[in-house]
Amino acid sequence: MQMTFGWSSSVTLLFDFWNVHSPAGMVLSVFIVLLLTVLFELLKAWRLWLGSGVPLHQPADAVASSLSESSSGLETSPSESSLTPIESRPRTTNKWTLHVLQTVLHMLQVTLGYMLMLCVMSYNSWIFIGVVVGAALGYFISFPLVERMSCYGSLKE
Repeated sequence: MQMTFGWSSSVTLLFDFWNVHSPAGMVLSVFIVLLLTVLFELLKAWRLWLGSGVPLHQPADAVASSLSESSSGLETSPSESSLTPIESRPRTTNKWTLHVLQTVLHMLQVTLGYMLMLCVMSYNSWIFIGVVVGAALGYFISFPLVERMSCYGSLKE
C-alpha cells in the first residue's frame, strides 16, 4: 500500500466495489467525496442549530430587535432581565425526541467523518483536495446558520 500522496487516477476507496481506474471515474469519485464532506459540515451545523433553539426562519436582526424590546432598561432592571427566561422554542417540543434526533445525527456525523478520514488515507491527492474543498464549501454554506446562532447567543447573554 502506498504511504505517500500521489496524483494517480486509480484508487480503491472504502470498499472493493469503489475501485477507480480512469480519469472520469476519479472526477466522479472526487465529486462524491466533496458532496459527502459538504453533508458532514451541514450535519455539524444542523446539530448545533437543534441544540441552540434558534428559530431558523427568523432573521437575526428580528431576533435582536425582539430581544431588545423584551428587556428594555426602563421597564426592568438588568438583574431582572437576566433572570427572565427567553423561550425561543415552543414547549410542545419533546426533549426526549430532540435528544434522540441529536444522537442519530451525531452517529451519522461520526460515521461520515471516519469514512472521509479513510478516503484521505488512500493517499490520493485528488481525493484529499476533494475533502478539503468540500469542507470549505460546506462551511461556507452553513456559516449563515452558525453566525445566526452565535449572534443570538451573544444577544441572549
